Amino acid sequence: MSRFQVLSDAQWSMIADMLPRPTGRKGRPFADARTMVEAIIYRYRTGIAWRDLPEVFGPWQTVWTWHRRMAADGTWDRVLERLTAAADEAGQIDWTVSVDSTIARAHQHATNVSRHTGAGSNYTNQQAQPQGLPQGQPDRPAPEPPDHALGRSRGGLSTKIHQLVDGRGLPLVVLLSPGQAGDSPMLLPLLQQLKVGRRLGRPRTRPDALCGDKAYSSRAIRKHLRARGITAHIPEPEDQKGHRLRRGSAGGRPPNFDPDAYRGRNVVERRYCHIKQWRGIATRYDKHALTYRAAVVLNAVIAWTAHLSDMP
Repeated sequence: MSRFQVLSDAQWSMIADMLPRPTGRKGRPFADARTMVEAIIYRYRTGIAWRDLPEVFGPWQTVWTWHRRMAADGTWDRVLERLTAAADEAGQIDWTVSVDSTIARAHQHATNVSRHTGAGSNYTNQQAQPQGLPQGQPDRPAPEPPDHALGRSRGGLSTKIHQLVDGRGLPLVVLLSPGQAGDSPMLLPLLQQLKVGRRLGRPRTRPDALCGDKAYSSRAIRKHLRARGITAHIPEPEDQKGHRLRRGSAGGRPPNFDPDAYRGRNVVERRYCHIKQWRGIATRYDKHALTYRAAVVLNAVIAWTAHLSDMP
């Protein structure tokens, strides 16, 4: 079992009490939670089919049931919330956050959706529907978006992963959208889901500053950030700069921009490099956005446990 083990004992102790209780029927052995989690991680890290899981993990159907169950009831979201709360209490969150997205190509196994509501539809004029925190119960799966967070772009059918990370590149919020969706409309939903709990008082929902590339430069975004007192480190695109200059004094002042602070945005790019080391995330094989997003959140949980376990 050692060559399949991913989590250290310190990492496992951080998440063990948040997982579902052992399951099993009369006459059958109970499923071990650590074995199930290791199997889920192994599957997404290697990108193999569920039925090809090594026998050491037990029946692949049991592993899939655990993954679907924890995706539906938001288990990994709750674990991530607890880890970020612990990190904030220890002063381990850098509140200069960065935002960006990455594309994951959809395999043909992920595209078996309705011709009228799914991958066969014309996505060009459809509004992106972000897939975020599931609201269903374990016995009542959370509702899927009509497009399953799949869209048709130049590269074919794909999904876009949007993340808000702290100044160290550790994930705080994860959302999905169809692959052709723009980055700018997803920033406000990301900020709306940013909630880091505290021992006393309300959760923290406002970062000190936000770094984003030119795709996030818009009047609506800059106005929203100013209203909340969030410093924006977002460069101004050349076309917006030209429009402002042609309007003269009516165009207003150029937005403040700190190039030194903007260099910190590279942490989100490095985060996506780590995510795509899991082949089952780099290529999407899951039909449902719910289960695919759960794998991305699980990757974030592993990153936080590794960071917190290194703390003295």
